[in-house]
Amino acid sequence: MRATFARTVTAPAREALALALLPLPLLPLLVTAFAGGGTRRWGRFRGEDRRARAQEAKDAAATAFYELDTAQRDLRISIETITAADPSPEARRAAADFAAFGQRIDEASAGYIDAVDRFDLDRDDLEPATADRARTELGRARDELLRVKGDLDRFAQGLAPLLARAEDRLAQVAPAAERARQALRAAADALETVRAAGLRSDALAARLAALGPELTRLNEGAGQHGVRETVERAERLARDAEALRSEAAQLPEKAAGIDKRLVSLRTRAQALATRAAGVAPVLSELRRRYSAACWQDLQNVPEEAERAVAQAEERLAEAAAARREERWADATALLATVRALLGTSDEAVSAAGERLRRLDEVAAGHEQEVERTRFALRDAQRLAMAGRSTPDPRHARPLDDAVGRLERAVAGLEGRHPDWWHFLTETEAVRRTAARVVEQIREERGAGRG
Repeated sequence: MRATFARTVTAPAREALALALLPLPLLPLLVTAFAGGGTRRWGRFRGEDRRARAQEAKDAAATAFYELDTAQRDLRISIETITAADPSPEARRAAADFAAFGQRIDEASAGYIDAVDRFDLDRDDLEPATADRARTELGRARDELLRVKGDLDRFAQGLAPLLARAEDRLAQVAPAAERARQALRAAADALETVRAAGLRSDALAARLAALGPELTRLNEGAGQHGVRETVERAERLARDAEALRSEAAQLPEKAAGIDKRLVSLRTRAQALATRAAGVAPVLSELRRRYSAACWQDLQNVPEEAERAVAQAEERLAEAAAARREERWADATALLATVRALLGTSDEAVSAAGERLRRLDEVAAGHEQEVERTRFALRDAQRLAMAGRSTPDPRHARPLDDAVGRLERAVAGLEGRHPDWWHFLTETEAVRRTAARVVEQIREERGAGRG
């Protein structure tokens, strides 16, 4: 009965009947839907869903972009650490590989930025198809960013040994730099102490100022100049500053020493001038009592001593000026010259008096000089024969020659005016020969060759 009725009811009638049978609360909604409003809301709902999914893809791509950028910046710091501390080919290859990664990162980043720029997901009239394309391209950009970051992370893991070695080397920089700075501060303090003592110390101040540019380079760090060069610069600065500090600390003592030597050498020069004046009477006595061969090498001693004293006084004046101007090296060199001048003249002046004394002794009796010389020869001969039936010719020959030389010296004393000075020089030469042979024998026996 119902089936027949349904077949006989026309389509409009069936629609009206269905509406009549619906519950009253649903009726307004269904009327609105048939009017077309419901269809438009469903389409708008699906479009917003696509927009949301595209936005999620955009956010995910932005996160990947940020993570890749952070990883690149962190790794750049590591690479800079490695290249600053390690000049090895391995470190240079790591830097080159990182630079190559930079191109891949730029390309992946450019793809992401291009996708972001081409799709405005906030537009009111965003088409669903456009949202789908945005989601696809942003997802592709995110995948590429993640792929590059994964490769970059693996590359960073491979740099761990290089980075550890570089960090160990960098750890040397700070202590070395601090030691250099402390040494410079100590040098500056020592210089101030010297100036407080009344010394200008301009040379030391100039040397300290010359270290300023090196300190500036040290403060610029290993990143700019390299670890090895920075450590070497710090060590060099510390050495130079310590040397300067040491010199500054010794400067007051050096000044006092030069002052003392100036006074001492002036006194010595004055004493030498007084003693030189007494040489003339000694020479007069030598000329009166002995032959010319005994004194002719001394006849210029008074004039030479006078010249030496005059030169010494000039050098002393120059040394005093150098001391006032704090030219320490010049003052020291001039004082050494004065000492040499006075020393040579002092020996010559003393030689005149000593010559007269010795000549008087030997002229009074030369037998003691002869016996002394013969004793030296006999002692050398006994040593040469010790443990041997015949002496070594290397020892016997010079001793035999020395015996003949002594005999000739004694024979030369015959006559009215003997050359006593020649006799004395010959006996001294014979004793030197005997002593030389003795030393030779002892050395050979000590070495096991005798």
